[in-house]
Amino acid sequence: MPMMLRKKDFYAGLLMVLLGAGIGVNSATYSLGTFAHVGPGMFPSMLGLMMVLVGALIFVTGLATPLEEGERVLPAAMEWRGWACILAGPLMFVLFGLYFGMAAATFMCVFVSALGDRTATLKGSAVLAAVVAVVGCLLFSYVLKVPFPLYRWGF
Repeated sequence: MPMMLRKKDFYAGLLMVLLGAGIGVNSATYSLGTFAHVGPGMFPSMLGLMMVLVGALIFVTGLATPLEEGERVLPAAMEWRGWACILAGPLMFVLFGLYFGMAAATFMCVFVSALGDRTATLKGSAVLAAVVAVVGCLLFSYVLKVPFPLYRWGF
């Protein structure tokens, strides 16, 4: 049985076209070079072009697919909690990173963002945030040697 496309393909394709166009416009500020001597603008130009083409295909298939019975294009109720938590996550990273360091910033970013899920619990979000914070701190501080303090209080 073939997988039926959903109307979210319409929005995903539109977003991909817009993002690809933005990348393409931004890449015009760099030199393209030639195919023999590729310049710094070649990769973003090609990436933007490919995103526009693939996004347009997804957009057209989303338009051409009829709605199934009971299917809605827009959700019945807006997910304000999800929006708020996902937007607050990066803000928590900036604030906690500035005052407390990378470990606390990573934990708070993941913890607050995970709470945006309706099925998320405090315990589950805290465990997820702790695991991501530990792995992230090990990766960025010890493996990649990024000069960002783990803690602001002297460690």
